[in-house]
Amino acid sequence: MKVAIAQIAPHLGDMEKNLDIHVDLVERAQKNKVNLLIFPELSLTGYTLQDFVPDVALKPDESPIFQRLKQLSEGISLVVGFVEERERGHFFNSAAYLSEGKTLHIHRKVFLPTYGMFEELKFFGQGKNFLTFTSPFGKAGLMICYDFLHYGAGYLLFAGGSEIVIVLSAAPGRGISGKDGWETSHMWELMGESLSRFSTSFIIYANRVGFEDGKSFAGGSFIYNPGGKLLAKASYGDEEFMVTDIDLDEIRSFRKKWPYKRDEKPEIILEALKRVVKTYED
Repeated sequence: MKVAIAQIAPHLGDMEKNLDIHVDLVERAQKNKVNLLIFPELSLTGYTLQDFVPDVALKPDESPIFQRLKQLSEGISLVVGFVEERERGHFFNSAAYLSEGKTLHIHRKVFLPTYGMFEELKFFGQGKNFLTFTSPFGKAGLMICYDFLHYGAGYLLFAGGSEIVIVLSAAPGRGISGKDGWETSHMWELMGESLSRFSTSFIIYANRVGFEDGKSFAGGSFIYNPGGKLLAKASYGDEEFMVTDIDLDEIRSFRKKWPYKRDEKPEIILEALKRVVKTYED
């Protein structure tokens, strides 16, 4: 199976230009016989939208832009980031998995960072779930950026049977690292390695690049196999179209070797969490 990550710099608020980028990269992916093409968080709109969120919101069943993307997905599976208007005046930072001309799944970002340079909770509603769904390549799950840094979210997709976890991100680069790249970039990579190894799943992380409102987005997109091995990593800071072959049979091989999924007891976790929540103090 061939996977491509489109590490792009979307145009802030210009969905027509961003759609053109998506169309061009779909054509490039098809020439490379790619099966699954993944774009970053809010790839259709850019990230620092703030009060412009209502102006770029889409209803997937009605939007001509979304209909065009679904047409493109007839020949290739796509994951795109967008602002969703689920109900009138109720907006979400969302990711859609499109395939065979249909929307197979929409994930609404659950953990909305609202601290320091981040203001998402001021403009977006909060998603309520982490669900697996059936893709043409096996069970899959979606996360968006800050979701990925909450290990409970990764556990829910693991418990739900995900074999491929796809993370769309718009993560800026912060902190000086002794290694190549940003300190925060290595944080994402560490989470990717850990979750891939202990969930025995492929982890595909698509980050964006470029500058918006004083923010420099880090890039550094990556793919880990189910054994925690880094298969591919894009450059930090530059646009890149990264194509990688992955072997889905590795899921079976690693789950035979490390039976974490077989031995998992989500019912025990559920009851323990109920007790934890019951004893919470304000």
